[in-house]
Amino acid sequence: MLTCFTLTQTNHVAHLVLNRPEQLNTMHPTFWRELDEVLTRLHQEGSARALVISSTGKHFSAGMALDTFAGAIQMDDQSPQGRAAMFDLLADMQATFTKLESLRMPVICAIQGGCIGGAVDMVSAACIRYASADAFFCIQEINIGMVADVGTLQRLPKLMPLAVVKELAYTGRRLPAAKAQAHGLVNEVFDTAEATLAAALQCASEIASKPPVAIWGTKQAIHYARDHSVEDSLRQMGWLQAAIWSNANVRESITAMQARRSGEFPPLAPLQSFQALG
Repeated sequence: MLTCFTLTQTNHVAHLVLNRPEQLNTMHPTFWRELDEVLTRLHQEGSARALVISSTGKHFSAGMALDTFAGAIQMDDQSPQGRAAMFDLLADMQATFTKLESLRMPVICAIQGGCIGGAVDMVSAACIRYASADAFFCIQEINIGMVADVGTLQRLPKLMPLAVVKELAYTGRRLPAAKAQAHGLVNEVFDTAEATLAAALQCASEIASKPPVAIWGTKQAIHYARDHSVEDSLRQMGWLQAAIWSNANVRESITAMQARRSGEFPPLAPLQSFQALG
């Protein structure tokens, strides 16, 4: 039973909705636990072919719930042991958002209102970002005396000009949706939140109509190329294509295109936990 989200799936498109608008969809331990569980399940099942993440209320998310630091999470900065524990806590949180990158399907975010602090960490790990005209992005952490630490500073420089990232990270200023699009963070801006979500779902539907294994391979290749040299990436591409090439998928794609119909492709195989096999 999810308390921070709703999850539906239609025609191979999973739709995850942040559903605590009265709390501005802030992130507390339950949020992280449920998100991690949902992403793990979607990854293992393989039935969804694209994931849309949207939200409710005034803001997409106001980021980390500040009362978390005074209650559920105690940061001990008085000893080396406590500071070492901070490292492991952050690694655990980072791993959840990294699952958006490693998920076996593309992730599309539909963003309205504020995308603040930890929410920037989250959406920067997605593949595609659509935004409503009232949306804005803010690296809020510097405004509360800390460094953004769950992926923003590592992923944004891969998406936007470095000087722009530095300006936002040093000042905590808001980046409006139109400027976010101009700088490459946002794919497209729409007049309303409803139009933004409709575009995200339409894009997800288009993705879901392609061979899932080819989409999986494409995502693998893009992320590998982002972090490696051209030579290494071309070599990886050869191994990847040889591993997933399917004459049947190519024939079905061409036949369906010529017949002006949707193609029919096998889903990704469900994943099994090695520990569960015993």
